Amino acid sequence: MRPFRRDPEGRHRRTDAEDAAAPPQGPASRRRRLLITSVAVAGAVLAGALVVREAAGPSGSGPEPSAMGEECRPTELLEPPCGAWFGAFVPHERADLEEKVAAYEKRVGRKLDIVYTYHDMSLPRGSRREGQLLTPEEQRVGEDRMLLLSWESKWWGGSKKQQPTWRQIADGELDKSVIDVQARRIKEYGDRTGKKVFLSFDLEMDTRTPDNGTPAEYVEAYRHIHDRFRELGVDNVVWTWIITGYLGHAELFEQMYPGDAYVDWIGYNQYNYYRCHKTGWQSFARTQTATHAWIRENISDRKPLMLSEFGTANDTSRPGRQAEWYAEVPGVLKRLDGVKAALQWNHRDPGPHCNLALADDEAWNSLRKVAADPYLNQPHPAE
Repeated sequence: MRPFRRDPEGRHRRTDAEDAAAPPQGPASRRRRLLITSVAVAGAVLAGALVVREAAGPSGSGPEPSAMGEECRPTELLEPPCGAWFGAFVPHERADLEEKVAAYEKRVGRKLDIVYTYHDMSLPRGSRREGQLLTPEEQRVGEDRMLLLSWESKWWGGSKKQQPTWRQIADGELDKSVIDVQARRIKEYGDRTGKKVFLSFDLEMDTRTPDNGTPAEYVEAYRHIHDRFRELGVDNVVWTWIITGYLGHAELFEQMYPGDAYVDWIGYNQYNYYRCHKTGWQSFARTQTATHAWIRENISDRKPLMLSEFGTANDTSRPGRQAEWYAEVPGVLKRLDGVKAALQWNHRDPGPHCNLALADDEAWNSLRKVAADPYLNQPHPAE
């Protein structure tokens, strides 16, 4: 679970105070998404399986991009009609983003469609750039890739007084110092390049209440940022709402959804944590289908969906198990209605046994095959 701050080495990490304030997370009170274990969720799992079967069609493979011609061109909201985008979070320092992305792409055998980066709402001070959306490195990476910018109402490493609240954001207290500054940066980027960016405000907001405010205050803050961007003429943002996907927070998801008029894409982050949360091994399908079915039933049956972070721990007692897990991905994706992007999380989480990065060559080779699937190779907006 988030929230995170960046430590001096550039890794995402929560502060001790944030760890203490985080909501309970089953057997291990760490980071993100709680695994789906309650009896109440069993029905959702079954519903998810039904959605998968119904969406599959006779072959379960979805339309082949080569057969769709111009119909496969992305929409104005960057939705690929014939398949899904493939992206990743690649750990990096600010200055070496291009190098780290290139190294990841070399191993996975292709260019990423979407590169995922994280920012706080701190003010620029000296060489500090955590609060600067669209850094020069991101803009260079974005020349032939799409960008997903995660913008958190945090000041990583800052004092308690420096931490923004949803109430302050909703009341416009950060407009001149933060919101307007970054809105104009994004607008200038769009005016100059013609490119849009995916923008997420406070991903996994269901873990940030009550520290950042109430669910209602989150909705007000989200809508304020959205409306402020519109007032400033920013029209190159694809608004992306990202939740943990932990169904124990279902009531919070409903309370914290800003509304269809304010959201373009919905994302959720579900993993096979395994020993990280002292749970049993879960297949890729099991980590995704229940949340998918719940979102379709309770939030939106039309918005494009994004697996904004997905991945698995390794099983050191069974070599090859991580590779087998990734091998499932294309087949499951093709059967999840409306999932139009999948972003692999290639990093670790705090705590023992919580390394979710690809562990060995066999796992990399498996992901390489996933990334080569035609379903995950769609024409880009500029093509």
